[in-house]
Amino acid sequence: MRMLNEKFLPNSNIGLIIEPISKSGLIPLLNLINVINPLSNKIFLITHDKFFFNFDKENKKLVICDVYPNIPFIHKFDFINYILFQFKIAIWIIKKRTNIDFFIFFIGGDTLFIPLIISRLLRKKVFILIAGSSIQTFEKQKKYFKNVLIIMQLIVFFLSQNIILYSNRLVGNYGFTRWKNKILIAHEHFLDFNTFTVTTPYYKRSYFIGYIGRLSKEKGVQHFIQALPTILSECQDLQVLIGGDGQLKETIEKSLQEMGIRSNVDLPGWISHDDLPKYLNQLRLLVLPSYTEGLPNIMLEAMACGTPVLATPVGAIPGVIQDEVTGFIMENNTPECIAQNVMRALNHPDLEIIAERGRQYVAREFTFEKAVERWRRILEECEQ
Repeated sequence: MRMLNEKFLPNSNIGLIIEPISKSGLIPLLNLINVINPLSNKIFLITHDKFFFNFDKENKKLVICDVYPNIPFIHKFDFINYILFQFKIAIWIIKKRTNIDFFIFFIGGDTLFIPLIISRLLRKKVFILIAGSSIQTFEKQKKYFKNVLIIMQLIVFFLSQNIILYSNRLVGNYGFTRWKNKILIAHEHFLDFNTFTVTTPYYKRSYFIGYIGRLSKEKGVQHFIQALPTILSECQDLQVLIGGDGQLKETIEKSLQEMGIRSNVDLPGWISHDDLPKYLNQLRLLVLPSYTEGLPNIMLEAMACGTPVLATPVGAIPGVIQDEVTGFIMENNTPECIAQNVMRALNHPDLEIIAERGRQYVAREFTFEKAVERWRRILEECEQ
């Protein structure tokens, strides 16, 4: 193995810039911090979120920088506050410019154009790590300012040194062909295989399938709900888990009541990361009917627990799931397609073998050591 370039030995101070995040963004953020921790001297987490005030105190390298403490909530759709939030980050960067060697823009960072412009004017190296397509997410949520956000994203990509994606497949999927000379491939994903492991053998699991994730339109969970009457008409003993929270929570509960299948569905709300292995070890199939994804942690965690996954072929998912080899791929997320593929998966004669192949794949490919080494190579390449 080559020695790490001196600039990226543990003497570097890394600025990690993110938007305020929901609960679903916490694990990707924690993973990235853990992966770059051995490659840095200090990590400055620059965002606005009271959620982080007591965050990871054991990590002596981590410094939390709350840049906007006076506004209770900031997001892209509160546009004035979103721009003010960006200016606050930019001011912080100017004040601390001698303390930071380079910046990583992560969750939501692909539209933070004001901090990026200031970083480049100060001759700082900037990497954009794409966790998912912001534009595709907004298309499904039908929010305002989409065209403005596209312009912001173009500025960010034009000025950044490198764009880091989870998979080569995402270059075309996200429409990033014009930036192909800037693109590097890496991810922050790794699993604790002492936590995410098989505790209930597959053959002992009850007839239980589910969805776990954010209850929002871009996740396609509404189509899974619409598919349930067809699925349950063919599998009357089947029970269903819908775990998560989000804007569709009340709509989903109302739909289940109207369809007369509420008694078949468990709605536990948001499932903590500590409780996830317990739920995943109950399922015979996890369904991910997303419109857009990066590389979903829940998919990897399910596979590590010996739970096969049925997913749409979006983001980096097809790089992990080979249909009927390590999991199942469905053509699209229409209710009809979901119902048909759920039955295909549950009735597959090699379902338990497929689950075991998936478990072996993530156990081999998603270790902490591999994630750190991947980022070590990325930082070396960026410095060449």
